[in-house]
Amino acid sequence: MSTQACAIWGEDFTKYDFGVGHPMAPVRLDLTARLCRALGVFDHVDVIDVDIAGDDVLATVHDPQYIEAVKAISADPDVADGRWGIGTEDVPAFAGVHEASARIVAGSVEAARRVWTGEVEHGVNFTGGMHHAMADRAAGFCIYNDIGAAIQWLLDNGAERVAYVDVDVHHGDGVEAMFYDDPRVLTISVHESGRTLFPGTGWPADTGGVGAEGTAVNVALPPGVVDGPWLRAITSVAMPLVRAFEPQVLVTQHGCDTYRDDPLAHMSISLDAQRQAAVNLHRLAHEVAEGRWVALGGGGYDLTNAVPRAWAHLTAIAAHRPVPAATEVPQEWRDHCELVAGQQGPATMGDLPDKDLPIWVQPWAMGYNPHHGVDRAIMAAREAVFPFHGLDVWFD
Repeated sequence: MSTQACAIWGEDFTKYDFGVGHPMAPVRLDLTARLCRALGVFDHVDVIDVDIAGDDVLATVHDPQYIEAVKAISADPDVADGRWGIGTEDVPAFAGVHEASARIVAGSVEAARRVWTGEVEHGVNFTGGMHHAMADRAAGFCIYNDIGAAIQWLLDNGAERVAYVDVDVHHGDGVEAMFYDDPRVLTISVHESGRTLFPGTGWPADTGGVGAEGTAVNVALPPGVVDGPWLRAITSVAMPLVRAFEPQVLVTQHGCDTYRDDPLAHMSISLDAQRQAAVNLHRLAHEVAEGRWVALGGGGYDLTNAVPRAWAHLTAIAAHRPVPAATEVPQEWRDHCELVAGQQGPATMGDLPDKDLPIWVQPWAMGYNPHHGVDRAIMAAREAVFPFHGLDVWFD
């Protein structure tokens, strides 16, 4: 390996642009890449640009009619009428939407290819993570499902077991739907409950189709969750299940819209906890999958405080060059934030006063509290799927 990891990036990724005022502003990607450069993170990864994915790649997870519809809308946005999920308030049509979306798919597939072939241990595509896109329609700001395409590429090229862990605040519904009946893919989503947040799905009872029972896992958390309980949900559900599944590759989605100031959700998670989740999942990849880790972006709409720091941390962790949370953010990057976003970026790479001290997470073995909403969500997920994997719902 020339480096420990690769990161997918090129200026053309900012062409995924729904227009002024849309929450998924492309500046968040540019700011992430600029912060990676300013911190020296990109010096320790192979930075890879890609062309757009061909129709043959897209068709591994998307219906051909849908692909043709996206291409027609891409050429003439005025034909979008909402039928394919495009032309709505959430997913506006824009010229070049096919090419911009297919480039993201190509990035995630290339990251997966490099990891599977051993060119790198870890592949990061923070432009990806479009987990709401369905086989036949767009949804939730997502046109094509790059995660599904990357997982399908792995399966088509010899992987027998792939685990997917999604810590975005929204349920990873598109990825779950694509592999709901496939016992080779374990999908785990830790998200805010559909009772209070889009897309209104992701219940513990949704555990996989016939022949794939126990391979779909949903931890539906109440709003207002803070760091320790959120990390407890990940360590008490996702970690033991991935270990039991013994995947050959770990794919993770790191939407950072769990952030305490994100405008589209109701969680209260610090940047430090998001960083700790990435550290834990990186370690898990080395523990169960010989280090094969494909890490993707996702949601995140606090454009200066959350997204660039979270994904710069993710890239640095993949490079085995983690950035301490106490690190000062380069002033030139903060000045650029003020120029393009009207606010100066954060002063340090973490939020908490005791930076770089691990957030304490109560082990499940210390006991279950039925009066705590997070513990009830954890137990519901454990009761639904742990028996399929020979795991005890009460103990680690």
